[in-house]
Amino acid sequence: MADVKTEYYEDKKGEWRWRKTAKNGEIIGASSEGYVNKKDCQSNANRGSKSGDKWEFYKDKKGEHRWRCFASNGKQVGRATEGYKGKKSAENNAMANGWPGKG
Repeated sequence: MADVKTEYYEDKKGEWRWRKTAKNGEIIGASSEGYVNKKDCQSNANRGSKSGDKWEFYKDKKGEHRWRCFASNGKQVGRATEGYKGKKSAENNAMANGWPGKG
């Protein structure tokens, strides 16, 4: 998505993480873990919709819709950074983060 910027940064542990930011500056997605190598972090952020990842949509404790993404090994590789009132909004956010959509 052209209006989405991916940022790579080091966390407090010195591990690499990514976050995707919308044009308005809002963080719309983030890595679920830190990476020792920046290259591994970049690969994770750019997995793409053909990676075979499993995308899960759920309601959090507040009743808001969220998503999380799992690699084929079962490891969580991405997540929504906020909850959404409607499932469609969560799905739109997931698409901006590589979800291929239904079907």
